[in-house]
Amino acid sequence: MDNLFNRKYIVQGLFIVVSLILLGTLFYIQVFSDKYFLSAESNVLRKLYTFPARGVILDRNEKILVQNEPVYDLMVIPNDVKEFDTLALCGIIGIDTIKFKKNFKKALNQSRYQPSIFEKQLSVSIYQSLSEKLYRFPGFFVQSRTIRQYPDSIAGHFLGYIKEVSPTDIERSEGYYRPGDYIGKTGVEKAYETALRGERGVVNMLYDAHNVPKGSYAEGKFDTSAVSGEQLISSLDVRIQKLGEELLKNKVGSIVAIEPATGEILAFVSSPGYDPNLMVGRQQGNNYMDLLKNPNRVLNIRPIQGYYSPGSSFKPLDALIGLQEGVIDENTTFNCPGYFRVGNHTTKCEHVDGNIALRRGLARSCNTYACYVFQKLLTQRKFKNQKIAYDYWQKKVKLWGLGDTLGIDLPGERKGRLYDASYYSKKYSKYWGYSTVISLAIGQGEMDATPLQMANIMAAIANKGYYIKPHLVKSIGKDHVIRKEYLKKNYVGVDAAHFGPVIDGMQEAVNSPWGTALASRIDGIIMCGKTGTVQNPRGKNHSVFIGFAPRDNPKIAIAVIVENAGYGGTYAAPIASYITEKYLKDSIPPNRRGGVEWMKKQVILPALPKPKVKTKAALIDSAKKADSLKKALMLLNQKK
Repeated sequence: MDNLFNRKYIVQGLFIVVSLILLGTLFYIQVFSDKYFLSAESNVLRKLYTFPARGVILDRNEKILVQNEPVYDLMVIPNDVKEFDTLALCGIIGIDTIKFKKNFKKALNQSRYQPSIFEKQLSVSIYQSLSEKLYRFPGFFVQSRTIRQYPDSIAGHFLGYIKEVSPTDIERSEGYYRPGDYIGKTGVEKAYETALRGERGVVNMLYDAHNVPKGSYAEGKFDTSAVSGEQLISSLDVRIQKLGEELLKNKVGSIVAIEPATGEILAFVSSPGYDPNLMVGRQQGNNYMDLLKNPNRVLNIRPIQGYYSPGSSFKPLDALIGLQEGVIDENTTFNCPGYFRVGNHTTKCEHVDGNIALRRGLARSCNTYACYVFQKLLTQRKFKNQKIAYDYWQKKVKLWGLGDTLGIDLPGERKGRLYDASYYSKKYSKYWGYSTVISLAIGQGEMDATPLQMANIMAAIANKGYYIKPHLVKSIGKDHVIRKEYLKKNYVGVDAAHFGPVIDGMQEAVNSPWGTALASRIDGIIMCGKTGTVQNPRGKNHSVFIGFAPRDNPKIAIAVIVENAGYGGTYAAPIASYITEKYLKDSIPPNRRGGVEWMKKQVILPALPKPKVKTKAALIDSAKKADSLKKALMLLNQKK
């Protein structure tokens, strides 16, 4: 019993001795020895995030559209900052003391102990100057990243831009993004963000007391490498994209060109455009505001957001529905006295064509012929009434991609405008019929399409009955992944047998002496097309051309819209021919280069809105207010 009692005290004594040794050692380290203290102070472990290079974007021939260049973010940990020469730091990085205080306050609000960006996107030259003197600025260090660079300064609307993440972006990213990260905000950069962004890496870096990096902790055992974003091969052809932007310089409008067999978009021009390099770097915010102020809406992506009445370019589509429904054939003849009259409504025609059939009707862009086709479609006996017939017709038109989005791989696509019968019943009660909406026969009235939709109609005609969903990226990554949706044929509900006479008429429009699109003729290439002169309630008519080439085995379908430019044959048609010839031949012959240069120099811009003129009553009111303010100031001065 005594032995057990003694053992108990022996064990307790051992525990007490060990505890005293540990406490003594800790006391010695903290009070008497500065070895460990100096070690802790002189070695700081920081997590440095290594940002992946965003994926490079190439054109269809693998020419670089977007690449990366290095920049450096100056980081700060507010709690580590000691007294230093702020003017020296401001002088190196190119800011004033007001900006310094603003940046430091922002960092403090974010976190006293975690690193945050103090000044972003310093150039290589600034970094070199800063790195030599960084030891003088405790609490500051540099973090590298890359930004976008655009060698040809083209395709801003197509490519889009990246921008620092917002709190909403961070919240939605499920932990991927952190403050100071960048994200695609528009264009392909946004549509393919997850493929382009890559994966962030981490380096656990040790710094000494002089703020000098001493290497990765544990020789990098706990570090992870950044993984670059995927490479994108776009469908764009730099040659015709650049030419298109030059041809539409100082004009408002759009060019969309599609390869019919694949749905790949060859040119995507929105004018006025902008140099995408303006949306990069420390001046991005100021440049953005300057673009926003432009009265011609530079940031509007017209190929997918611009609404235009298709005008006469709609006539081939409606003729094909007429052929499919059997209400006309290629020899059906109507008489054109220079107008089409039904009830109190008269639609004028540009010509008096007399008896005219399909081919010549399309070549001459006869409004009367188009109105008769529309009348036949909406008065078919198989329908109980014209409202039912209209809805049937509207569904047929929508198969071509009008009145809905096509699903292009870009954010912000609009669907156009094409109403069903219920809309007109609400607008006109039950008393309406084909004569009420006869303007639709010639692509006017309550019908709007985007330039993309117009080009897609041409692709469907070129393919004789189907289209592939239009898209801007051919493949993703080293494995050249292609989305399955871009291999599917979308049929428009018209048999291939009916396309011959319509294509004949479009060929004559370009190549016959009586055609309306002679300005789009190309030597050695049979181009099929259709001009349009689209009514514009806010000014001069828009010039429109749609077409494809060559007739056999078509390689390009195109839509060109030049706002406020008048007849389709004057501007839109020749622009389309230059783009098509450049794409098919890789050059424009000397006898046509003069026309190209002339077109580049033309300035066709809508008149700027006039400043509001104050009425007499408004001027009197302003004078009274000014007088009242003057009296108030006088009273205030007297009291003083």
